Amino acid sequence: MLMIVLLLLATGLACAGPEEAKMTREPAVAGQFYPGRPEDLAAMVDALLTDNPAPEVPGRVIAIQVPHAGYPFSGPTAAHAFNLMKDSDSVTVVMVGPSHRAFVDKAAVYAKGKWKTPLGEVAIDEDLAKALLKESDFLADMPAAHVQEHSLEVQVPFLQRVMNDFRIVPVMLLQPTWEQCEAVGKAIASASKGRKVLLLASTDLYHGESYDDAKRTDSVTGGLLAGFDARALFDALRAREAQACGGDPVVAVMVAARELGADSAVLLHQTNSNDVTGERGGYCVGYSATAFVATGEDVAGVKKQAEAAGGDLSADEQQSLLAIARKTLEEYIRTGRRPTGEPATPRLAEKRGAFVTLHRQGELRGCIGYVEAVKPLYEAVADMAVAASTEDPRFPAVRPEELGEIDIEITVLSPLRETADPDSVEVGRHGLVVRHGFNSGLLLPQVPVEQGWNRDQFLDHTCLKAGLPPRAWRDRQTRLFVFTGQVFGEAD
Repeated sequence: MLMIVLLLLATGLACAGPEEAKMTREPAVAGQFYPGRPEDLAAMVDALLTDNPAPEVPGRVIAIQVPHAGYPFSGPTAAHAFNLMKDSDSVTVVMVGPSHRAFVDKAAVYAKGKWKTPLGEVAIDEDLAKALLKESDFLADMPAAHVQEHSLEVQVPFLQRVMNDFRIVPVMLLQPTWEQCEAVGKAIASASKGRKVLLLASTDLYHGESYDDAKRTDSVTGGLLAGFDARALFDALRAREAQACGGDPVVAVMVAARELGADSAVLLHQTNSNDVTGERGGYCVGYSATAFVATGEDVAGVKKQAEAAGGDLSADEQQSLLAIARKTLEEYIRTGRRPTGEPATPRLAEKRGAFVTLHRQGELRGCIGYVEAVKPLYEAVADMAVAASTEDPRFPAVRPEELGEIDIEITVLSPLRETADPDSVEVGRHGLVVRHGFNSGLLLPQVPVEQGWNRDQFLDHTCLKAGLPPRAWRDRQTRLFVFTGQVFGEAD
């Protein structure tokens, strides 16, 4: 608690009266994480929002998860989520983020006053903050803990450019227990009911020196975000199977979002600092943006649309994607450089999940993909052409002399749809994802057909792919997701 005491003394709040405590928090990282000049900041945020539109989501947005690094690095990813809040009016944003600079043994709420950025001041929703503090003893009014923290400050300029007449309630967490995360989430939900509220969780993902580790770890974390299971994410973070510096705030927001009616999660975008800069090696930080939505009564229609989305590419569009994959594969393996390209049709610019599979003389030579719709389809195919040829841990990297013997197959995925009924899995139509805790495995729709499996064998083998016992799909704690896929290749 010494750090909190020092912060209180430094800001003059230790002996402040009620009116004095309604301070204006000055920006701590303007000119560092984002531009300090108002005109430069507005121009940068507006450009990020324009260049990174929000995809369609199947329902009403209850909460978003966004990164908190410097804008040149994580700003494009964050913009995908903030665009979902565009033109929201008279809303309070409850922002939950981690504490990087101050020790806090409670959930630190900034309950009074205003926050200032180069774009102006934003008022605290003091009524909601007061209601929130009454919900749990674990929540405490600690404005001084926020003075040097960037994880929530960097969100405010985005909010200022997309929302009208909004207020905020900032909350910070530091290494809480599951019970404390759950208490914060339920307190936020209880205090928010009957009010116009949106929730925001702030986190970056992997931090470390390995690009390959970043890709592997962030794939697990992204899957857990999309799976929308707060306890599974919490357990994976503690087991170090997933990584997110603001993972606990995300867990709390997941709990709150569920309480407020969210029943689905959409991973909007995922990348890392090495991919952003184009330089592999050195320190790498992962970024993601996720929306938690309430599909409500429209869920049946959304599910039908999701399954219908798997097979809608024309023959020309298929050939365009195969050409992109071939050109990327050839140039990357021969030169280490990736060609640039443009989508031939608007449909190829839509965000879709996709796998690229390589065969050499009929034998598997690599297969990697995006399960979720995190990138425009033409970019996802290019990414996975490189990944399948160089990053599949089962095979060495493809050599230039092999290129003439390799054929490419692409699978374009529909969105994942959760099912509680294993009998609804259709061999020959569905791909399958099995998740249990932080274990996850996927098999494409063509795999059981190629192997001659029946439904139970398909389920068994997907469990094995996830590192689970073959009959784990019978466990009520195991979650099943199906998807459809349009499969086409050079050998067709």
